[in-house]
Amino acid sequence: MTKVLAVNAGSSSLKFQLLEMPEAEVLASGIVERIGLDNGIFTLKNNGEKNTVTLDIPDHHVAVDLVLKGLVEHRVVEQLDEIVAAGHRVVHGGEYFTESAFCSEEAISRVEELADLAPLHNPANLIGYRAFKKALPEATHIFAFDTAFHQTMEEDVFMYALPYEYYTDLKVRRYGAHGISHEYVAHRTAELMEKENNGLNLITLHLGNGASLSAVQDGICKNTSMGFTPLAGVIMGTRTGDLDPAIVTYLMRKLDISAEEVLDIFNKKSGMAGISGLSSDARDIEQGIEDGNERAILTRRMYAQRILEYVGAYAMQLGKVDALVFTAGLGENDAGTREAILDVLEVGLGVKYDKELNNKTRGVEQKISTEDSAVEVWIVPTNEELVIAQDAYRIHNEIK
Repeated sequence: MTKVLAVNAGSSSLKFQLLEMPEAEVLASGIVERIGLDNGIFTLKNNGEKNTVTLDIPDHHVAVDLVLKGLVEHRVVEQLDEIVAAGHRVVHGGEYFTESAFCSEEAISRVEELADLAPLHNPANLIGYRAFKKALPEATHIFAFDTAFHQTMEEDVFMYALPYEYYTDLKVRRYGAHGISHEYVAHRTAELMEKENNGLNLITLHLGNGASLSAVQDGICKNTSMGFTPLAGVIMGTRTGDLDPAIVTYLMRKLDISAEEVLDIFNKKSGMAGISGLSSDARDIEQGIEDGNERAILTRRMYAQRILEYVGAYAMQLGKVDALVFTAGLGENDAGTREAILDVLEVGLGVKYDKELNNKTRGVEQKISTEDSAVEVWIVPTNEELVIAQDAYRIHNEIK
């Protein structure tokens, strides 16, 4: 029996799953929230039960201690040395990593170096790693990178039309994000379609508060919508997605604010929240649409339109599309958003779907396209933790 921990550490939160490998049985899962703030929250789920406690959690070391003690107290493990490997999600691996990697000193140094490209994420990911490494010194620790899956993009796809030395000297290029999710969903969809990855063309739509699309051919990424940072691409909960960069200096002059303040607006006050004036939560947008709120209706139309632009481009790049795959919070659960997107794709891609089936499908694997649809449409819940655990299990076996 091999127990593997999958960890996703943020600046003030820590999500985890403990899995039995290679069976991929989830033994326990949970989250530590509000790390470093008053009234922290620790939630542990196992055996169909959910246990939640509220207490002060001053730092990640305390959070890790809570997780590991909780696993013992709830008899998920008898001793901590039963956990033989831990996989740690890292947002940015730059061009250094095309797959998950053992947490060597060199790998740690690279993740630290890349903090400039993901200042809110990589440092927090490392804090989580170091806390677990101290608590589980004998376990095999690996990094799983959100950017790795997208490293198969060709140069003409990932480059920006800037002076070339900005790429060679400063590493300015398209990196993408959500790669662990896109990888899982693409491979799982091939299984559901009972087809091999080779010869299969998919467009995966990871739609949550953050959102990105990927064109996947033969199981590898050919293009993705997020760019140098997660700000680029389609409209998101509070992020703008693509826009004219001249807007930055225009707003600086007109509002007498700094570039950093403009970026804060683009990241935290825009997207669905900015357009609708209601919320970044799609459920609130849905309610606004039902109430006849014109800005909520506009938000939904704009959201679908931006996705249409990417899907259309990816369809041309791939040559043909075998399936569209919805995943993540909105993609898995928001029937109204899916409907708006599929309706604008009907003419160009020949998409046809069962509206009743779409309306009642939430968070489960389901094909919702009809038999006469030119493109299959699937809902496939993402499972990033499984990918992380599988990579940790594989690397552990390779080095032991």
